[in-house]
Amino acid sequence: MRRSRTVLDRTALAVVGLVFLLGGSWLALTGAPWATRLPSWWPEPGARAVLVDAAGLADLRSTGWWTPVVMAASITATALLALWCVRLLRAGARPSIPLPAPGGTLRTRALEDVMTRHAVGIGGVTRCRTRVLVQRERLQVRLHVRLQPDVTPAAVLPALAELAGRTESSLTPYSVRTQVRFSTRSHRRPHVR
Repeated sequence: MRRSRTVLDRTALAVVGLVFLLGGSWLALTGAPWATRLPSWWPEPGARAVLVDAAGLADLRSTGWWTPVVMAASITATALLALWCVRLLRAGARPSIPLPAPGGTLRTRALEDVMTRHAVGIGGVTRCRTRVLVQRERLQVRLHVRLQPDVTPAAVLPALAELAGRTESSLTPYSVRTQVRFSTRSHRRPHVR
């Protein structure tokens, strides 16, 4: 599921980028009179029209708020984009768990997928999201389980405890701590209008 979503995201970004590249190249390289095809309400550009002319730019620069606002906006945008890129890069690199067998490792994403599949197979569970955090010799497993509307957490908790026990026994040299968070979708009530 995640791999297909990643491929879909990258394909969509590539298509959008290619469309913009081709459109920009067409506008830059051809002498197409695109200005004549603008909507009627759009102001007509002159032969040497710019977005902000020299006089308007000088007026903006002479005000006291222009430089601090532009600098603050630029720094904020740069910092947010840098944090976003770091988060994307960190999300892709997930740690592996070394196993006692020589050369054996277990990817945390594979463990998450297996636990999610087993949890969804429990009666009364509609969806599950699993996250495995590695801290030296300890693993922390977080399960966010979405229940069907008529199911109580007490009905599925023994099966989830058994799943956590099997996970702990299969990762013997590590101490595994499992946290389960339940949520449910409430009954839909008919609305009277």
